[in-house]
Amino acid sequence: MTEENSKQSFAELFEEACKASTWEGKVVKGTIVSIDDNFVTIDVGLKSEGRIATSEFTVGGRTLELKAGDSIDVFIDRYEDKSGEIVLSREKALREAAWEDFEKCFKEGTSVMGTMFSRVKGGFMVDLNGATAFLPGSQVDVRPVKDVTPLMGVSQPFLILKMDRARDNIVVSRKGILEGANAEEREKVMASLEEGKIIEGVVKNITTYGAFVDIGGIDGLLHNADIAWRRVNHPSEVVSIGQKVQVMVIKFNKETKRISLGMKQLTKDPWEGVDKEFTVGSRVSGKVTNVTEYGIFVELKEGVEGLVYVSEISWKKNISPTKMANPGDIIDVVVLDVDVSKRRMGLGIKQLQENPWEKIEKDFPVGHVFEGEITNITEFGIFVSMTKDIDGMVHFNDISWEKPKEEDIAKFQKGDKITVKVLEIEPDRERVSLGIKQLTECPYGNADIELKRGAVVTCIISEIKGNEGLEVILSNGALGFIKNADLAKDRQDRRTDRFAVGEKVDAKILSIDKNTKKVSLSIKSLEIEKEKKAMEEFGSSDSGASLGDILGVAIGKTQDKQ
Repeated sequence: MTEENSKQSFAELFEEACKASTWEGKVVKGTIVSIDDNFVTIDVGLKSEGRIATSEFTVGGRTLELKAGDSIDVFIDRYEDKSGEIVLSREKALREAAWEDFEKCFKEGTSVMGTMFSRVKGGFMVDLNGATAFLPGSQVDVRPVKDVTPLMGVSQPFLILKMDRARDNIVVSRKGILEGANAEEREKVMASLEEGKIIEGVVKNITTYGAFVDIGGIDGLLHNADIAWRRVNHPSEVVSIGQKVQVMVIKFNKETKRISLGMKQLTKDPWEGVDKEFTVGSRVSGKVTNVTEYGIFVELKEGVEGLVYVSEISWKKNISPTKMANPGDIIDVVVLDVDVSKRRMGLGIKQLQENPWEKIEKDFPVGHVFEGEITNITEFGIFVSMTKDIDGMVHFNDISWEKPKEEDIAKFQKGDKITVKVLEIEPDRERVSLGIKQLTECPYGNADIELKRGAVVTCIISEIKGNEGLEVILSNGALGFIKNADLAKDRQDRRTDRFAVGEKVDAKILSIDKNTKKVSLSIKSLEIEKEKKAMEEFGSSDSGASLGDILGVAIGKTQDKQ
């Protein structure tokens, strides 16, 4: 290559480089040469033609309405690619053309028109007349939107939140438009609200505790308890999203702008006159609405429910409500009580049957011995079947004349047949006390002796419980306990080591626990009582006797009687 040719080539390269720097990044007019399925070929008056993918002309769902010979604006992205072709962009041309308008709208806070055309991670893509913007999911609406299908492909206004021209990045918001459009309307609604006002709204959202209703750009809460007079477990039982509803403003706080709404308040309270319609003792039918561990809820008419408490389901104890009824069942009940002010009604099922307690004393008198099946074993006793509906209980302290041991209890199993004796019947408390040890003679004395508070009894020490006190057995076989503080009047004598197992002691009954069958006793109280009696009998001021003399005489007399 000659020096002259070399200089010519360099000059041409330099000229091409200058052209490239001049044209790249500019929007120019071009003429469409041809259109095929993939590309639109365009002549922009430079050394070669350029091509643009047809997809750039159909962004946002637009149709390709171009033909050969049409003149359009295009953006020169690169003057020459690897193939020597000019790289063009229709999208960037539109973006450049609109960018100044976008910047003006951004500064002034005015809206731009756009169309949501595709879902992407975190939001949606929006076509702003050829320029593509990003719409975050949180900016779609003022509240979460489950179905955005109605919003797609619809031309609507957006606010520009952020712009970065260098990165071709635009972020828009639809929520901002809605908030601005609703602000004035919301203020009018707020100013017109007052408690007791009836308005129309649209259910916008449903939660487990209630539904949120739009009453003109403002949401009010329709709580479950205010949807209907009847029990509403979930709002979806009555209302659905998008449903128009008539509601009453129950509470309205202008400062916090919290609004409580009600639907049931638009209808008559079904509890009015219920005490006359459902009189105590009447038999009625109702529908089971709910079953819990503590009872069965029954709807007697719409909005009026009563509760069959677990103890009123059956004369038999420990019956599970879930085994007696299911939601939706129609059952007969008896009205036990009605409190209209508290909107409560007590119902019963067992009252529909003959009360087995009315004849239990006749069929099973005290002292009667019978064989029954063990129906249950608890931490405090053994339940034995007496009739189909009544169980009696053998308290653990009535199993043996000795203190019951674990092995004594372990020998009993549910379903076993055992022989027992009726000890006590309390129909008003629906309780029968049974005994096993009473089938044999009491080894400690008179088993039929009646114990009462204040009585003085002789008992045998069965166990010494360290510093706690003494366990004793009374003459009728009952178990008793003397606390350490009740072992003696004098503090220095309150020691358990002064006593021995098998030793007999006299003590005064302080209390009797019918549930545990245990008796609390006190030696100290007996000593104080003896001292008081001695003072009354021998303590004349003229006798000249000392307290020691008086007590000595009193003790001597007591010993002579024994």
